Amino acid sequence: MEKTQILVIGRHPEILATVVRLVNNNPDWNATGCLSDEEAIAAFPTQDFKVVLMGGGVDERSELKLNEYFCAEKPGIRIVQHFGGGSGLLSAEIFEALS
Repeated sequence: MEKTQILVIGRHPEILATVVRLVNNNPDWNATGCLSDEEAIAAFPTQDFKVVLMGGGVDERSELKLNEYFCAEKPGIRIVQHFGGGSGLLSAEIFEALS
């Protein structure tokens, strides 16, 4: 079975690494982490992402720009904001986006 691709965007390297690790703890998911808008936009066409997870630190201007880009490139893409709360909440947010 092919893994569900999840693009994770955050601004803090340590937090991003933790979120990517937590997402990858699920054997059915594969996370790609990006620290900047440019990196996220460059990564988006490289995988068949089902979910974009935006973490804390992504400001409103970047969020609007990224939402516009992702939705134009792949209408129906699920975009989730994640501001912390542990691995249980993170998993629940992803499961909800995939359902």
